[in-house]
Amino acid sequence: MAQHPYLDGTRFPRVLAHRGLVTDEMRADGIAENTMAAFAAAHAAGAEFIETDCHLTADGEVVLFHDDTLERVAGDARAIAEISLCELEEIMAARGGIATLAQALAALPDVRFNVDVKAEGAAERAGAIVADAADRVLLTSFSDRRRRRAVRAAVSAGGRPATSPGRTTIALLIATTAVAPLRPLARRLLRGIDALQIPERQGAVRVLTPELLRTAHAAGTEVHVWTVNEPDEMRRLVRSGVDGIVTDRADAALEALHR
Repeated sequence: MAQHPYLDGTRFPRVLAHRGLVTDEMRADGIAENTMAAFAAAHAAGAEFIETDCHLTADGEVVLFHDDTLERVAGDARAIAEISLCELEEIMAARGGIATLAQALAALPDVRFNVDVKAEGAAERAGAIVADAADRVLLTSFSDRRRRRAVRAAVSAGGRPATSPGRTTIALLIATTAVAPLRPLARRLLRGIDALQIPERQGAVRVLTPELLRTAHAAGTEVHVWTVNEPDEMRRLVRSGVDGIVTDRADAALEALHR
């Protein structure tokens, strides 16, 4: 499988800034993750990839935010889906500034965005928004169905973004790569998948295995591990064959892996 433009021409191993970058100093000033300030900090640190999440507001805008509600970030129990973009902008103004997906793509034209579609209602809208920038966007979701809807919407609008599978596909890949006769099925599951983005472990289950790495690479699929914040762990994973690290500390990762 030919490498998607999302991955082409960037430094290896990949460093994906998880929800941007919030340093200790920024956090002390009240800056939150998934804000324009966090994205700008990641970009300034040298990150080529920013991982983020999207939801749909009450007035139909696709905004970059992780949680279903504002509880953790702003002490407001309301769901993102219940709040207009204008009100979100007011609430987040002192916390780094909320961004719509379209605004982030326009503001950082040389950044690759890894977008996790968190809300059912955001799938088609997010896909349509990224179509014109599909060469620098990866769409994913824990829900394979939601991910496919978003990708189909992008293709219908004229662009094919990169993609990474959801939980069901990952569970099937773990099962099929563990048994040699089933590995051809695993390779079929990886058709059209540009990156496999996984934790090293999920509870007692080891997700990242040598068999999974070999199968993914044989299919032309990169393997990115989340969320890794210790430089020694980053280096160990890259030595094992991992292609990318998703991290809260993009500055530390760039220092450890590229400098």
